[in-house]
Amino acid sequence: MTGKTGRIKYLLAAVMLLALFSCNGNLIYTDVADMPGASWNLFNTPDFSFNVADTTKSTNIFFTIRTGSQYPYRNLFLFVTTIAPDGKSITDTLEYNIADEKGNWLGKGFGEINELRLPYRKNVYFPVKGTYHFAVRHGMRTDDLKGVYDIGVTVEKFVK
Repeated sequence: MTGKTGRIKYLLAAVMLLALFSCNGNLIYTDVADMPGASWNLFNTPDFSFNVADTTKSTNIFFTIRTGSQYPYRNLFLFVTTIAPDGKSITDTLEYNIADEKGNWLGKGFGEINELRLPYRKNVYFPVKGTYHFAVRHGMRTDDLKGVYDIGVTVEKFVK
């Protein structure tokens, strides 16, 4: 993306990340994977990794997806594989609603971009110290999922 639109997109992303970091003292980890051309290819599997030093703290895990008007569905399937430092893994199949029955986007939007925070796990402990990986792949019935700008993961301290 070039020109004024590209600069606005990156400025908006920077402002959103700044707001996220400044407002959330419970943040442990966050990262975002951009989708080239606002299209998520089936074989593009973002891998998010973070280090766990404290196995006694409980956490919440969320995904954040930013979509646009070219997103053709009202739902989203994700295949999420979590790999622990000891090599053990688990794969979850998740379904999220992106829009309601009338086609109204869920989440928050600015212009053509809509951002939705998707809960993955709540009050979860990481039992082993070390680096954990989350591999996230879309599970929709298309090779190129149009209208997806990026997908991210956030790990926060669990607050009662």
